[in-house]
Amino acid sequence: MRFFPILAVIAGITAMVALVWRLGAAAVLHSLIAIGPFGFASVCLIHTALIALMGLAWWALLPGTRPWAAIWGRFVRDAGSEVLPLSQVGGYVLGTRALALAGVPGTRGAASTIVDVTLEFVGQLVYVGLGLVWLLHLHTEGIAPGLVVLGLAGASVLAVAFIVVQRRGVRYAERIAGILGQGWAERTAAGAAALHNALEAIYRRRGGLWSSFLLHFLCWVLSASEIWAALAFAGQPIPFGSALIIESLVYAMRTAAFVVPNAVGIQEGAYILLGGAFGLNPEMALALSLLKRARDLTIGLPVLAWWQVVEGGRLSRRLSAKRATPPLPTRD
Repeated sequence: MRFFPILAVIAGITAMVALVWRLGAAAVLHSLIAIGPFGFASVCLIHTALIALMGLAWWALLPGTRPWAAIWGRFVRDAGSEVLPLSQVGGYVLGTRALALAGVPGTRGAASTIVDVTLEFVGQLVYVGLGLVWLLHLHTEGIAPGLVVLGLAGASVLAVAFIVVQRRGVRYAERIAGILGQGWAERTAAGAAALHNALEAIYRRRGGLWSSFLLHFLCWVLSASEIWAALAFAGQPIPFGSALIIESLVYAMRTAAFVVPNAVGIQEGAYILLGGAFGLNPEMALALSLLKRARDLTIGLPVLAWWQVVEGGRLSRRLSAKRATPPLPTRD
Protein backbone atom coordinates (compact mmCIF):
# COMPACT_ATOMS: atom_id res chain seq x y z
CA MET A 1 0.00 0.00 0.00
CA ARG A 2 2.90 2.34 0.72
CA PHE A 3 4.00 2.04 -2.91
CA PHE A 4 0.60 3.13 -4.27
CA PRO A 5 1.44 6.89 -4.41
CA ILE A 6 4.60 6.10 -6.38
CA LEU A 7 2.70 3.87 -8.78
CA ALA A 8 -0.03 6.52 -9.12
CA VAL A 9 2.52 9.20 -9.98
CA ILE A 10 4.17 6.93 -12.56
CA ALA A 11 0.77 6.15 -14.09
CA GLY A 12 -0.16 9.84 -14.10
CA ILE A 13 3.07 10.91 -15.77
CA THR A 14 2.60 8.15 -18.33
CA ALA A 15 -0.89 9.47 -19.04
CA MET A 16 0.44 13.02 -19.44
CA VAL A 17 3.10 11.88 -21.90
CA ALA A 18 0.50 9.85 -23.79
CA LEU A 19 -1.77 12.90 -24.07
CA VAL A 20 1.06 15.06 -25.39
CA TRP A 21 2.01 12.31 -27.85
CA ARG A 22 -1.60 11.84 -28.96
CA LEU A 23 -2.28 15.55 -29.48
CA GLY A 24 1.15 16.27 -30.87
CA ALA A 25 4.00 17.85 -28.94
CA ALA A 26 4.33 20.61 -31.54
CA ALA A 27 0.64 21.57 -31.23
CA VAL A 28 0.80 21.68 -27.42
CA LEU A 29 4.03 23.70 -27.56
CA HIS A 30 2.41 26.10 -30.02
CA SER A 31 -0.43 26.66 -27.53
CA LEU A 32 2.05 27.34 -24.73
CA ILE A 33 3.93 29.80 -26.93
CA ALA A 34 0.63 31.52 -27.75
CA ILE A 35 0.08 32.22 -24.05
CA GLY A 36 3.55 33.72 -23.98
CA PRO A 37 5.87 34.87 -21.18
CA PHE A 38 3.59 37.74 -20.16
CA GLY A 39 0.65 35.37 -19.87
CA PHE A 40 2.72 32.99 -17.75
CA ALA A 41 4.00 35.86 -15.60
CA SER A 42 0.44 37.08 -15.02
CA VAL A 43 -0.63 33.60 -13.91
CA CYS A 44 2.31 33.41 -11.48
CA LEU A 45 1.62 36.89 -10.08
CA ILE A 46 -2.09 36.16 -9.61
CA HIS A 47 -1.32 32.87 -7.86
CA THR A 48 1.30 34.48 -5.63
CA ALA A 49 -1.26 37.07 -4.52
CA LEU A 50 -3.81 34.31 -3.88
CA ILE A 51 -1.34 32.36 -1.70
CA ALA A 52 -0.73 35.50 0.35
CA LEU A 53 -4.49 36.01 0.70
CA MET A 54 -4.89 32.38 1.82
CA GLY A 55 -2.16 33.06 4.36
CA LEU A 56 -4.30 35.89 5.73
CA ALA A 57 -7.22 33.44 5.93
CA TRP A 58 -5.01 31.24 8.12
CA TRP A 59 -3.92 34.25 10.16
CA ALA A 60 -7.58 35.05 10.92
CA LEU A 61 -7.59 31.89 13.06
CA LEU A 62 -4.46 32.96 14.96
CA PRO A 63 -5.15 36.25 16.78
CA GLY A 64 -2.10 37.83 18.32
CA THR A 65 0.32 36.42 15.75
CA ARG A 66 2.06 38.36 12.99
CA PRO A 67 0.43 38.18 9.55
CA TRP A 68 3.71 37.43 7.78
CA ALA A 69 4.12 34.22 9.80
CA ALA A 70 0.88 32.74 8.47
CA ILE A 71 1.58 34.02 4.94
CA TRP A 72 5.04 32.46 4.95
CA GLY A 73 3.60 29.26 6.43
CA ARG A 74 1.05 29.14 3.62
CA PHE A 75 3.75 29.55 0.97
CA VAL A 76 5.70 26.68 2.55
CA ARG A 77 2.57 24.52 2.82
CA ASP A 78 1.65 24.99 -0.84
CA ALA A 79 5.23 24.48 -2.01
CA GLY A 80 5.47 21.22 -0.07
CA SER A 81 2.11 19.99 -1.38
CA GLU A 82 2.63 20.91 -5.05
CA VAL A 83 6.35 20.42 -5.59
CA LEU A 84 6.91 17.31 -3.47
CA PRO A 85 4.72 14.87 -5.39
CA LEU A 86 4.17 11.98 -3.02
CA SER A 87 2.19 13.49 -0.14
CA GLN A 88 -0.06 16.52 0.26
CA VAL A 89 0.03 15.88 4.00
CA GLY A 90 3.74 16.67 3.90
CA GLY A 91 2.86 20.21 2.87
CA TYR A 92 0.61 20.56 5.92
CA VAL A 93 3.46 19.42 8.16
CA LEU A 94 5.93 21.87 6.61
CA GLY A 95 3.46 24.74 6.92
CA THR A 96 2.82 23.98 10.58
CA ARG A 97 6.57 23.74 11.12
CA ALA A 98 7.03 27.18 9.53
CA LEU A 99 4.51 28.59 12.01
CA ALA A 100 6.39 27.01 14.90
CA LEU A 101 9.67 28.60 13.79
CA ALA A 102 7.84 31.95 13.71
CA GLY A 103 6.96 31.56 17.38
CA VAL A 104 3.51 29.94 17.22
CA PRO A 105 3.21 27.09 19.78
CA GLY A 106 3.15 23.69 18.13
CA THR A 107 -0.26 22.61 19.44
CA ARG A 108 -1.87 25.88 18.41
CA GLY A 109 -0.28 25.66 14.98
CA ALA A 110 -1.53 22.09 14.47
CA ALA A 111 -5.05 23.03 15.58
CA SER A 112 -5.14 26.07 13.30
CA THR A 113 -3.93 23.93 10.38
CA ILE A 114 -6.76 21.44 10.92
CA VAL A 115 -9.40 24.19 11.04
CA ASP A 116 -7.87 26.11 8.12
CA VAL A 117 -7.85 23.00 5.93
CA THR A 118 -11.46 22.36 6.92
CA LEU A 119 -12.60 25.88 6.05
CA GLU A 120 -10.69 25.81 2.78
CA PHE A 121 -12.39 22.55 1.84
CA VAL A 122 -15.83 23.92 2.75
CA GLY A 123 -15.03 27.04 0.68
CA GLN A 124 -14.10 24.77 -2.22
CA LEU A 125 -17.41 22.92 -1.95
CA VAL A 126 -19.31 26.21 -2.09
CA TYR A 127 -17.15 27.22 -5.05
CA VAL A 128 -17.96 23.97 -6.85
CA GLY A 129 -21.63 24.57 -6.06
CA LEU A 130 -21.38 28.02 -7.60
CA GLY A 131 -19.80 26.52 -10.72
CA LEU A 132 -22.55 23.91 -10.96
CA VAL A 133 -25.30 26.52 -10.59
CA TRP A 134 -23.71 28.69 -13.28
CA LEU A 135 -23.34 25.65 -15.53
CA LEU A 136 -27.03 24.91 -15.07
CA HIS A 137 -27.82 28.54 -15.88
CA LEU A 138 -25.90 28.35 -19.17
CA HIS A 139 -27.70 25.16 -20.26
CA THR A 140 -24.47 23.76 -21.65
CA GLU A 141 -25.10 21.00 -24.19
CA GLY A 142 -24.23 17.51 -23.08
CA ILE A 143 -24.66 18.30 -19.37
CA ALA A 144 -27.75 16.74 -17.78
CA PRO A 145 -29.45 19.22 -15.38
CA GLY A 146 -30.35 16.37 -13.04
CA LEU A 147 -26.69 15.45 -12.63
CA VAL A 148 -25.84 19.08 -11.88
CA VAL A 149 -28.51 19.29 -9.18
CA LEU A 150 -27.39 15.94 -7.75
CA GLY A 151 -23.78 17.12 -7.66
CA LEU A 152 -24.78 20.35 -5.92
CA ALA A 153 -26.84 18.43 -3.32
CA GLY A 154 -23.94 16.06 -2.70
CA ALA A 155 -21.54 18.97 -2.23
CA SER A 156 -23.92 20.56 0.28
CA VAL A 157 -24.22 17.35 2.30
CA LEU A 158 -20.45 16.94 2.35
CA ALA A 159 -19.97 20.51 3.54
CA VAL A 160 -22.45 20.10 6.41
CA ALA A 161 -21.01 16.72 7.41
CA PHE A 162 -17.46 18.04 7.39
CA ILE A 163 -18.36 20.95 9.65
CA VAL A 164 -20.29 18.71 12.07
CA VAL A 165 -17.42 16.25 12.35
CA GLN A 166 -14.93 19.04 13.00
CA ARG A 167 -17.12 20.97 15.43
CA ARG A 168 -18.81 18.17 17.35
CA GLY A 169 -16.42 15.31 16.84
CA VAL A 170 -13.34 16.91 18.36
CA ARG A 171 -12.13 13.51 19.53
CA TYR A 172 -11.33 12.73 15.90
CA ALA A 173 -9.00 15.71 15.73
CA GLU A 174 -6.35 13.80 17.62
CA ARG A 175 -6.31 11.17 14.89
CA ILE A 176 -6.14 13.86 12.22
CA ALA A 177 -3.26 15.54 14.00
CA GLY A 178 -1.50 12.19 14.29
CA ILE A 179 -1.67 11.80 10.52
CA LEU A 180 -0.82 15.46 10.02
CA GLY A 181 2.33 15.44 12.05
CA GLN A 182 3.26 11.77 12.33
CA GLY A 183 2.55 11.97 16.07
CA TRP A 184 4.33 15.32 16.43
CA ALA A 185 1.34 17.10 17.98
CA GLU A 186 1.05 14.47 20.71
CA ARG A 187 4.70 14.92 21.63
CA THR A 188 4.19 18.57 22.60
CA ALA A 189 4.19 19.34 26.30
CA ALA A 190 0.44 19.85 26.59
CA GLY A 191 -0.46 16.79 24.53
CA ALA A 192 -3.85 15.83 23.14
CA ALA A 193 -5.83 17.78 25.77
CA ALA A 194 -4.13 21.01 24.71
CA LEU A 195 -4.91 20.24 21.07
CA HIS A 196 -8.60 19.85 21.94
CA ASN A 197 -8.54 23.08 23.91
CA ALA A 198 -6.82 24.90 21.04
CA LEU A 199 -9.46 23.65 18.59
CA GLU A 200 -12.26 24.76 20.91
CA ALA A 201 -10.64 28.18 21.30
CA ILE A 202 -10.51 28.63 17.52
CA TYR A 203 -14.12 27.53 17.06
CA ARG A 204 -15.30 29.92 19.77
CA ARG A 205 -14.05 32.86 17.72
CA ARG A 206 -16.89 33.03 15.21
CA GLY A 207 -15.55 36.21 13.65
CA GLY A 208 -12.23 34.54 12.84
CA LEU A 209 -13.99 31.50 11.39
CA TRP A 210 -16.20 33.58 9.11
CA SER A 211 -13.30 35.79 8.03
CA SER A 212 -11.19 32.75 7.17
CA PHE A 213 -14.02 31.03 5.30
CA LEU A 214 -14.92 34.13 3.26
CA LEU A 215 -11.28 34.76 2.35
CA HIS A 216 -10.89 31.14 1.23
CA PHE A 217 -14.07 31.34 -0.85
CA LEU A 218 -12.88 34.61 -2.41
CA CYS A 219 -9.56 32.96 -3.29
CA TRP A 220 -11.37 30.06 -4.95
CA VAL A 221 -13.46 32.44 -7.06
CA LEU A 222 -10.45 34.58 -8.00
CA SER A 223 -8.44 31.49 -8.96
CA ALA A 224 -10.50 31.34 -12.16
CA SER A 225 -8.81 34.57 -13.24
CA GLU A 226 -5.60 32.62 -13.88
CA ILE A 227 -6.84 30.64 -16.89
CA TRP A 228 -9.07 33.56 -17.88
CA ALA A 229 -5.96 35.78 -18.15
CA ALA A 230 -3.88 33.05 -19.82
CA LEU A 231 -6.51 32.50 -22.53
CA ALA A 232 -6.82 36.26 -23.06
CA PHE A 233 -3.06 36.47 -23.70
CA ALA A 234 -3.34 33.47 -26.05
CA GLY A 235 -5.99 35.25 -28.11
CA GLN A 236 -8.72 32.77 -27.14
CA PRO A 237 -10.69 34.72 -24.51
CA ILE A 238 -13.66 33.16 -22.75
CA PRO A 239 -16.14 34.74 -20.32
CA PHE A 240 -15.07 34.77 -16.69
CA GLY A 241 -18.11 32.67 -15.80
CA SER A 242 -16.95 29.94 -18.18
CA ALA A 243 -13.46 30.03 -16.66
CA LEU A 244 -15.05 29.73 -13.21
CA ILE A 245 -17.00 26.63 -14.27
CA ILE A 246 -13.91 24.97 -15.74
CA GLU A 247 -11.74 25.71 -12.71
CA SER A 248 -14.34 24.74 -10.11
CA LEU A 249 -15.04 21.38 -11.76
CA VAL A 250 -11.35 20.68 -12.41
CA TYR A 251 -10.63 21.16 -8.71
CA ALA A 252 -13.64 19.01 -7.86
CA MET A 253 -12.11 16.21 -9.96
CA ARG A 254 -8.72 16.80 -8.33
CA THR A 255 -10.30 16.46 -4.89
CA ALA A 256 -12.16 13.30 -5.90
CA ALA A 257 -8.84 11.86 -7.13
CA PHE A 258 -7.01 12.68 -3.88
CA VAL A 259 -5.39 9.23 -3.83
CA VAL A 260 -3.32 10.30 -6.87
CA PRO A 261 -0.62 12.73 -5.70
CA ASN A 262 -1.17 16.17 -7.26
CA ALA A 263 -3.83 14.55 -9.48
CA VAL A 264 -1.09 13.86 -12.02
CA GLY A 265 -2.79 12.92 -15.28
CA ILE A 266 -6.26 13.50 -13.78
CA GLN A 267 -5.93 17.28 -14.01
CA GLU A 268 -4.83 17.11 -17.63
CA GLY A 269 -7.76 14.91 -18.64
CA ALA A 270 -10.18 17.17 -16.74
CA TYR A 271 -8.99 20.28 -18.58
CA ILE A 272 -9.38 18.56 -21.95
CA LEU A 273 -12.85 17.26 -21.07
CA LEU A 274 -14.21 20.51 -19.61
CA GLY A 275 -12.36 22.87 -21.93
CA GLY A 276 -13.92 21.20 -24.95
CA ALA A 277 -17.39 22.05 -23.64
CA PHE A 278 -16.47 25.75 -23.85
CA GLY A 279 -14.77 25.77 -27.23
CA LEU A 280 -11.17 25.12 -26.24
CA ASN A 281 -9.24 22.76 -28.46
CA PRO A 282 -7.54 19.84 -26.66
CA GLU A 283 -4.06 21.27 -27.27
CA MET A 284 -4.88 24.56 -25.53
CA ALA A 285 -6.67 22.78 -22.68
CA LEU A 286 -3.63 20.57 -22.09
CA ALA A 287 -1.36 23.62 -22.34
CA LEU A 288 -3.35 25.28 -19.52
CA SER A 289 -2.76 22.30 -17.26
CA LEU A 290 0.97 22.19 -18.06
CA LEU A 291 1.14 25.95 -17.51
CA LYS A 292 -0.24 25.52 -14.00
CA ARG A 293 2.26 22.75 -13.29
CA ALA A 294 5.05 25.10 -14.39
CA ARG A 295 3.55 27.86 -12.21
CA ASP A 296 3.71 25.61 -9.13
CA LEU A 297 7.37 24.83 -9.79
CA THR A 298 8.26 28.46 -10.48
CA ILE A 299 6.78 29.59 -7.16
CA GLY A 300 7.39 26.48 -5.08
CA LEU A 301 11.03 25.69 -5.81
CA PRO A 302 12.41 29.05 -4.54
CA VAL A 303 10.18 28.79 -1.46
CA LEU A 304 11.48 25.31 -0.65
CA ALA A 305 15.05 26.45 -1.30
CA TRP A 306 14.64 29.34 1.14
CA TRP A 307 12.98 26.97 3.61
CA GLN A 308 16.06 24.77 3.46
CA VAL A 309 18.24 27.81 4.14
CA VAL A 310 16.13 28.68 7.20
CA GLU A 311 16.18 25.13 8.54
CA GLY A 312 19.88 24.75 7.75
CA GLY A 313 20.69 27.98 9.58
CA ARG A 314 18.67 26.86 12.58
CA LEU A 315 20.43 23.49 12.67
CA SER A 316 23.82 25.18 12.32
CA ARG A 317 23.07 27.50 15.26
CA ARG A 318 22.01 24.55 17.41
CA LEU A 319 25.20 22.65 16.61
CA SER A 320 27.32 25.73 17.30
CA ALA A 321 25.59 26.27 20.64
CA LYS A 322 26.11 22.62 21.52
CA ARG A 323 29.83 22.79 20.71
CA ALA A 324 30.17 26.01 22.72
CA THR A 325 28.62 24.45 25.83
CA PRO A 326 31.40 23.26 28.15
CA PRO A 327 31.19 19.61 29.20
CA LEU A 328 29.97 18.81 32.70
CA PRO A 329 32.77 18.03 35.18
CA THR A 330 33.22 14.38 36.01
CA ARG A 331 34.47 12.73 39.16
CA ASP A 332 37.75 10.89 39.08
